[in-house]
Amino acid sequence: MRKLLLVSLLALLLQASCIQANHSDDSTEEHRDAQDDTTKKTPEETSAETDETEQPPKREKTTEIEEEQDVMVLHINNFDRALSETRHLMVEFYAPWCGYCKRFEPIYAEAAGMLKEEGSEMRLAKVDAIEEKELAEEFNVDSFPTVKLFMNGDRKEPIEYTGKRTPSGIVQWLKRRSGPGAADLNSADSAAEFINTHNVSVVGFFDNLESEAAAVFKEVAFDLTDVEFAVTASPEVFKEYEVTANKVVLFKKFDDGRADFELSEEDKLDKHNLTDFIKENSLELIVPFNQETSDKIFTSRVRLHCLLFINSTVESQMSLLEESKTVAREFKGKVLYILIDMTTAVSHVLNYFGVLEKDSPTVRMINMDTQKKFKIASEMTIESLRQLSQEVVDDTAEPYFRSEEIPEDWDKGPVKVLVAKNFETVAMDPTKNVFVEFYAPWCGHCKELAPIWEQLGEIYADHDDIIIAKMDATANELESVAIDGFPTLKYFPAGDKEVISYTGNRDLETLSKFLDNGGVLPQEESDEDDDDEEEADKDKAQTDEGEDADNQSKVCSAASLFSPLLKLDSLFFLYLRRQTILQRKQKTTHPKMSCDNSSN
Repeated sequence: MRKLLLVSLLALLLQASCIQANHSDDSTEEHRDAQDDTTKKTPEETSAETDETEQPPKREKTTEIEEEQDVMVLHINNFDRALSETRHLMVEFYAPWCGYCKRFEPIYAEAAGMLKEEGSEMRLAKVDAIEEKELAEEFNVDSFPTVKLFMNGDRKEPIEYTGKRTPSGIVQWLKRRSGPGAADLNSADSAAEFINTHNVSVVGFFDNLESEAAAVFKEVAFDLTDVEFAVTASPEVFKEYEVTANKVVLFKKFDDGRADFELSEEDKLDKHNLTDFIKENSLELIVPFNQETSDKIFTSRVRLHCLLFINSTVESQMSLLEESKTVAREFKGKVLYILIDMTTAVSHVLNYFGVLEKDSPTVRMINMDTQKKFKIASEMTIESLRQLSQEVVDDTAEPYFRSEEIPEDWDKGPVKVLVAKNFETVAMDPTKNVFVEFYAPWCGHCKELAPIWEQLGEIYADHDDIIIAKMDATANELESVAIDGFPTLKYFPAGDKEVISYTGNRDLETLSKFLDNGGVLPQEESDEDDDDEEEADKDKAQTDEGEDADNQSKVCSAASLFSPLLKLDSLFFLYLRRQTILQRKQKTTHPKMSCDNSSN
């Protein structure tokens, strides 16, 4: 059962999409970390080397608190002291071998430096949870990195960190948590000043600020740090804004100006519903895509997205955009409308949706759950926009799939070149066994596989019943085949049998054995020491993000989209696959031996 769980975990982790727009093999921070030699060795080998090598003596742990890059280093002997001396103490519990922890380290250190430079009393600290097992168990650390906030020396109920994993996000979250969370508006003047100061503000109107509903409101205020919150129980403020009963009002300096959230008849306030209400109404009816809005767009609960491709320098197109707000208002809550300004760097967006610059103004839609894309049949008008929106909502619209033209010499080389237009004819031929590599031209792992794949094609060039093929999956789309990472290898056996996803090593010998076995991976010899489940768990965790020691699962990471090198246009590749880091926010399940796969 334990091994089955490990296999299931690995399968889940391997679903990370390879959707980066990088033109360098290793330029992004989220490429797989190269594994240290020690992570590939057996426990016995590691132990033997340890015995032969003289280890430096460990420093004695005292109550003194040392710092590394403005981050306090805590352990069992100085943890109490840190709590007693720091009112607001954020602690990261990490594992030295965890890839996510390594990438989070400079972000965390930068946030610590920002607080120190401000002269803040709030401090950041870290604990090696592998070394400090007692602390890890006390605070239920079951994934890495785990970040908790300790308030006023209380170690019984630390607060889980829910903010963004950026330096400014950490500081912003801490400041919100260390303050009241929501300002108290006790007069019409103070309310007017608060509302006029912010582009978006949320005010809770409660006749009792100590009520359960008010408490829920304040909890939401602690979590949504990019929106300003306030509460009021002042009759004067109620009257000024024509509020007659307990409710929450979102004020904004665009579109309708305000949106009201009614409480239940029992004056109950649901935290989840209120959070969705605020996120949805904080966005404009037509959201301009940029660095600030991308996170809200990709994490929206609205799964149907409509992209309006507009040239902002053309007055007639901007007028059409303004008129489109009537359609956006009709389908609010069902469709999220997004402005793609053709004058900005959006080449990858255009390529993915098959749009040319001369096509503007035009419209494309995508279902974020099925990844199906749709387009208007003619030129963009208010009526064509409304019709397409309605058909997609009703699930009656016909999706479209991109395809390159079939190359004249597609079948001349040892590796056949497939595109969407000839894929069915070749791959689904019931008389052939077809092994296909789905690749991305910019994927470093695909480039590593390319010469091996060519050799494989040469080996089986004279086999009438075996075809080695490849397809650029960034330029060709298939309704029948889901591509969850690059490179993806799939075997289409003869006789209309079930398609097989190849998950073995990508060396020529293993690939050949797989083909010779009729699409069955060769059995690997098992080590007797594999029965040591604890060590097996640790080995799995140390192969950062589920990649095994043989590189059989090496794919590019969706998280690399957020590299500064890729900028705004590449962020749109998050549309490529349903399993992305912003949508999954999933944690692995092995206690104290797993890396946290979430990204906020």
